[in-house]
Amino acid sequence: MHEHVSDPYVQRALARGYRTRAAFKLMEIDDRDKLLRPGSVVVDLGAAPGGWSQVILERAGPGGRVIALDVLPMEPLPGVVFIEGDFREEGTLARVEQALGGGRADLVVSDMAPNLSGVGASDQARAMHLCELALEFARAHLKPRGAFLVKGFQGVGYPGFVAEMRKAFDSVVSRKPKASRGRSAEMYLLGKRLKNGT
Repeated sequence: MHEHVSDPYVQRALARGYRTRAAFKLMEIDDRDKLLRPGSVVVDLGAAPGGWSQVILERAGPGGRVIALDVLPMEPLPGVVFIEGDFREEGTLARVEQALGGGRADLVVSDMAPNLSGVGASDQARAMHLCELALEFARAHLKPRGAFLVKGFQGVGYPGFVAEMRKAFDSVVSRKPKASRGRSAEMYLLGKRLKNGT
């Protein structure tokens, strides 16, 4: 608790009105990779409590669209379409597609992580499964020249997932933002331009 309260990113998030310190991770990646542009259409998977959606909304501007999904409830954010549900379920997917208006997204982001059980092998397997599901979603809902940013965890299954990303995208790079705690195994993978996109 002391580490959390004294964390400079937590303090900055509170000062600037962001719902989570993770907002700074997305900002840092976007500053480097220029993912968010005015008018961008973005799907935010695992959005609650909404820190990434806040950043996306700021950077995509009034012409942008943010569609946020989570199995957990999220306090409303003006300008964000929030869908509570599991994106693996047909009904939830239909609501996402309706929110996209029949179009596709410029960017899909996923900061999802499983609820930790404390059993390392099980937690890692569940985390990588979420990555695979997010990749499947991105391939189905991205524009051909769109981008996909996903949080993974280095360990068993991670190299295989990187290989799957490389099969899906022309460009795949890894990012470890300064706002990510040094001891954390989390790593962000960024894929750009779907292969065989039309």
